[in-house]
Amino acid sequence: MASTSTFSINQLRDYSTLFSRNQVKSWFNNDFTSIYHKIKRYDGDWLTMDNTTFVEYLRYVYKILEGHYQNEYIFKNSFLNECLIEEVAAGESQVFSEFRVGNAVADLAMFNGTSKVFEIKTEMDSAKRLDFQLINYQRAFNEIYLVLSESRLGQYEHFGKEIGIILYQPDGNEKFQVHRMAIPNKEVDKNTIMKVLHTHEYKNLVKRHFGSLPKMTSFNQFEKCRELILQIPNDELNSYFISIMKARQKPIALNRKHYREFNQMSLALKLSTTERKALMDHLKSPIKPNHVLSIT
Repeated sequence: MASTSTFSINQLRDYSTLFSRNQVKSWFNNDFTSIYHKIKRYDGDWLTMDNTTFVEYLRYVYKILEGHYQNEYIFKNSFLNECLIEEVAAGESQVFSEFRVGNAVADLAMFNGTSKVFEIKTEMDSAKRLDFQLINYQRAFNEIYLVLSESRLGQYEHFGKEIGIILYQPDGNEKFQVHRMAIPNKEVDKNTIMKVLHTHEYKNLVKRHFGSLPKMTSFNQFEKCRELILQIPNDELNSYFISIMKARQKPIALNRKHYREFNQMSLALKLSTTERKALMDHLKSPIKPNHVLSIT
């Protein structure tokens, strides 16, 4: 791999934009302008290679970012591949990207027999607002983990002892190691859970637990159902919540072996197996040197 000095910080930041949602959506429409711009700007030697494809170029860029610029996409994708994907692929767990709880949005949330939230802090992040985020997470999740680079441990270790810490060591035999286990919390906040649930979810929950729905209208259904949900024992509500979250999202196409660089992309866009295959088919199209040279 080339040395860090080979790449300027501006080039690395520019490369990282290729893994944004908007760029991926354009690829579905066979619009590869963003990729062509990067090739023309930094990697003209790719124009002399025979039969190269967009997916090969993206994997090349990913490798550079992995070694020199571990932004949020790289960090989340690495954690997903190394720590979560086996459970998800086995059908035992459901994982969400950007999961909203109250006024906070968790980087990753996973539901199996328990609920876990993972807040990722890269070298480029600060601890600003973390106290606020953790308060929101504690109201809904059984376990909370901070995932951060080993070099940043001192900045985050003082947060509550009930908060678990997972350290990222990119050069180690195991990239992620648990530094401190989370202390499980079973006392979820019922009002917070109620607000996380969609309308059909909290109505189904009430019907499942009480056998029927109360008399209500579209104007008062939230309050009517909330009154009943507040009566459900905490441990039962916690189990209901996990079960509902596991059923909320359709199966996401994640691959343990092939094109692992794109797993977080699949998760963020909630791609089905068919959709992911379509995306990869687009990206396997050949790079056309004449097209690159025509870009201004």
